[in-house]
Amino acid sequence: MRNASGQLNLNAQHTGMASFDCTPRSLLIGLCAVLCQLDAAAQLSAAPPPAPVAPVMRGLYAQPEGPTGYTERKVVMARHFMVATANPHGTRAGYEMLRAGGNATDAAIAAALVLNLTEPQSSGIGGGAFMLTFNARTRQADAWDGRETAPAAARPDRFMGQDGKPLGLWEAINSGRSVGVPGVLRMMKLAHEQNGKLPWARLFEPAIQLAETGFAVSPRLNALITADTRLRNDAVARGYFFNSDGTPVAVGQPLKNPAFAATLRRIASEGPDAFYKGDIARDIVAAVTAHRLPGDITEADLAGYEAKRRDVLCGKYRAFKVCGMGPPSSGAIAVLAMLGTLERF
Repeated sequence: MRNASGQLNLNAQHTGMASFDCTPRSLLIGLCAVLCQLDAAAQLSAAPPPAPVAPVMRGLYAQPEGPTGYTERKVVMARHFMVATANPHGTRAGYEMLRAGGNATDAAIAAALVLNLTEPQSSGIGGGAFMLTFNARTRQADAWDGRETAPAAARPDRFMGQDGKPLGLWEAINSGRSVGVPGVLRMMKLAHEQNGKLPWARLFEPAIQLAETGFAVSPRLNALITADTRLRNDAVARGYFFNSDGTPVAVGQPLKNPAFAATLRRIASEGPDAFYKGDIARDIVAAVTAHRLPGDITEADLAGYEAKRRDVLCGKYRAFKVCGMGPPSSGAIAVLAMLGTLERF
């Protein structure tokens, strides 16, 4: 998930992935995860998707993530559970956790870690996240808040230029000032401690293996890399997303990220402290503060981050009880407001 100003910049050595519009020595990543917890087992197929229909790149930067068309899919039914993600590798990771005896919390975490690798423009451990869990036995729904927080030194004039005028959108996004304190890993750990069944380290295995062996670049990833005119300005991103001849990594081309795998191994064995404290935290701070338009995140900001369990926000729609993530997310508030309007018709 992106912060209020845009996306999150982090050092590529440790996060291993990037979304687009990178800055020197830094990469942009984010994550949003939502799940419902069910207790059952069944078979699930996650075949590679067909080529997108009629890719559309107009207005790429008119919204947080650019469109690349749509893909027509058949309706899928399941008796006991279903795993759905934006990429087949993420879906397989979730299914693998369920087959191993894990539950939906385990599956969601494993899938999200894989999406950091295969959907780098929108997912990553350097961002923030919200998670919803539902226990079918106890009928208990919980909300987990891993939203980024502003650095302690943040001030109201953060995105004002020296001339007293607001910075341009992309100037603000591609700067150290847009960096919030990431919350994904702390949130994952908190939810796992409360609901998870498999060992913490087990959830990292699919992403680690895929980062080491490589995955085939998807049509969407290739399209977004090709359309992003700013991406190649960052040396680290250029070396990862472009070939030696300057062409973007092609559809189907294998893409490996051993540095990301090494970082995940540390987090798997040492827990989130490996990310929020020590050399990784120092590298994050160094990358942010060394930017041409530096940010003010500190090691203390990272070390002090705390994820939170929150009450879900629920409302009625006809015969249904609809629940979602409450503040600081606007999701449930907006959905319930729309349903309340529709209920009159």
